[in-house]
Amino acid sequence: MKSLILPLIALLAFAASAQRPQQMPIQIEPAQKLNAARAIIENYYVENVDNDTIVTEAIKAMLNTLDPHSAYSTPAETKEFTEPLNGKFSGIGVQFTMQQDTVYVIQTVPGGPSEKVGILAGDRIVASNDTVIAGKKMKNTDVMKQLRGPKGSVARLKVKRGPELIDFAVTRDDIPIYSVDETFMSDPTTGYIRITRFAESTAKEVQDAIAKLRKKGMKNLILDVSDNGGGYLGAAFELASEFLPKGTPVVSTAGRATEPFTYATEKSGDFLDGRIVVMANQNSASAAEILAGALQDNDRALVVGRRTFGKGLVQRPFPFPDGSMIRLTVSRYYTPSGRCIQKHYDKGHSEEYQLELLNRYQDGELWSADSIARPDSLKYETLRYKRPVYGGGGIIPDVFVPADTSYYSVYYRDLVAKGIVNRVSVNYVDANRATLRKTYPTEEDFYNRFTVPQELIDKLIEAGKADKVEFNEEQWERSKPLVLAIIKGLLCRDLYEDGSYFRSMTPINKDYQSALQLINDPERYQNLLTGKMNEYKK
Repeated sequence: MKSLILPLIALLAFAASAQRPQQMPIQIEPAQKLNAARAIIENYYVENVDNDTIVTEAIKAMLNTLDPHSAYSTPAETKEFTEPLNGKFSGIGVQFTMQQDTVYVIQTVPGGPSEKVGILAGDRIVASNDTVIAGKKMKNTDVMKQLRGPKGSVARLKVKRGPELIDFAVTRDDIPIYSVDETFMSDPTTGYIRITRFAESTAKEVQDAIAKLRKKGMKNLILDVSDNGGGYLGAAFELASEFLPKGTPVVSTAGRATEPFTYATEKSGDFLDGRIVVMANQNSASAAEILAGALQDNDRALVVGRRTFGKGLVQRPFPFPDGSMIRLTVSRYYTPSGRCIQKHYDKGHSEEYQLELLNRYQDGELWSADSIARPDSLKYETLRYKRPVYGGGGIIPDVFVPADTSYYSVYYRDLVAKGIVNRVSVNYVDANRATLRKTYPTEEDFYNRFTVPQELIDKLIEAGKADKVEFNEEQWERSKPLVLAIIKGLLCRDLYEDGSYFRSMTPINKDYQSALQLINDPERYQNLLTGKMNEYKK
C-alpha cells in the first residue's frame, strides 16, 4: 500500500507546485497515473465532484478503446441485463401493454401471483402501492419498476374492470422468462420452434417443445433464431447437443489469457434423425450464430435467410460488490470447421461497427446474395460432406432469402408507431372476449377460421384519423396483409394461454415459407446438404 501512496503524494505535490520549473520526467506505472489523475481531480477541481461518476466514466472510457462488445454496466443496468438470461425475476406475473396512458393486462402468467388473486386479461391497472400509473405517460420500464419487486413483497393494485374499481393484494413471486415463445405444427410432419434468447433454461424448453411436437406427429423441425440477439454460450452448446451424436465438436474458444478449449457433445442428443432447417437473419447474433454454425458445419442442418450479425467474441462477466459489472471480451469463438465469424471492427470505433448493418442495407446485401463477400482466404469446409463455408463475418445461409419490404408503407409505420394497431386490437378483445372464446374454443379454431372483420378495420382507420394518421388507400392496400396478420396475432395471443402471435404471419413471411418448402423437398435438401448443388439465391 505504501508503494502506491508515495507516488500519489508526489504527484499531488507536483500538481500543487506546477509553477515551478519542470524536472526530468519520472516514469510511473499506468495504474498509479490513473489513480493520481482521479485524486488530482478530487482535490483540485473548481467544483465538488462525484467520485462514483468519475470512476464510472473512466472505466467506460477504457473499455471504449477496446472491442465493441466489452462494456461496463451500473448495478441497475446489470440487473436489467442479467434477468432475461437468468430466466426469472420477481413480480406480479402479468403481460401488459400501454395504451393511451393505461396499463392493459394482456394475459396473466399461468399459476402466477396475479392469476391466483383473480386478475384477468383485459383488466386495467390504475395504481400500484399508492403510485398512480394511469394517465401518467409512464414508460414500460417505469411501469415494470412499480410492478416488480422482491419475492414475498406485496403489490397493492387498483384495477379497473369495466366500470368497477377493484383492490387486489398481489404477493410477488418468481416469474419465469421463457426462451421459446412459439411452438406449433407447420404441417402434419413439420414442427416449428421460435427461440428468442439463449438463457439457462433454453435447452430444457426446446426439449419440452420437441416432445410436445412429436406427440403431434413431428418428423422434421424448423428452428427459428431470427432476431435472436444471443445469450449464454453454454446454452447454445446445450441446445446444439440435442441434435448431434456424442463426441461432436460444437464450438471452440481461444484467447490471450485463456486456454484453447473445444466444447464437444458429452452424449448423443434425442433428435438425431429428421431434417432440420435453421431460420436466421442479420439480427441473429452470438449464441444464435453458435447454434447455426455448429449445425451447418456438422452437416446436420441447412440455414435459410440472410447473413447473420457476425459476433464471434466471448465476454466474461466481472462483477463488483456493488452490483455493477464489467463484461470483458476474453476470447474468440470458432465454429467446428475453424471459422471465426466475428465481423471486422476497429478498436475504439464502436459507432462505425454499429452502422455495419446499415451499410449492408445500403450496399444491397439484404436483397442480393451476390453482395456477400466470400474470399478464398476465409474458405472452410464442413466436417462431413466437405462443402464450402466462409468466415469473416456472420453465418452465410445455405439458401438466401431477400428481405421483404413489399408490405411496408409510411401509413403502416405510423399506425404501429403510435400504438394504434395495439390499442384497437386490445379494445376489440375487451369488448368481444366472451363471444370470441365461444365461437373459437381453441387456438386452432381461431387460427383456421377467424378473419379480421370489416368492423375492426373501420375502427382502425378511424382511430388513425383521430390520432392524425390520415388514411392513404394506396398505402393501406399495400400494407393490409401485414396489418391484418398482426391484428390476428395480437388477438390470438390475448385470447389463449399459449396463443401464437407469429403463426398468423407465416403465410406472408418469406423466410418461413422458404424454410417450409426446403424441409418438405427431401431431394433438394439432401443435395444442398451434401454439396451436390450450391444455392445462395432463392
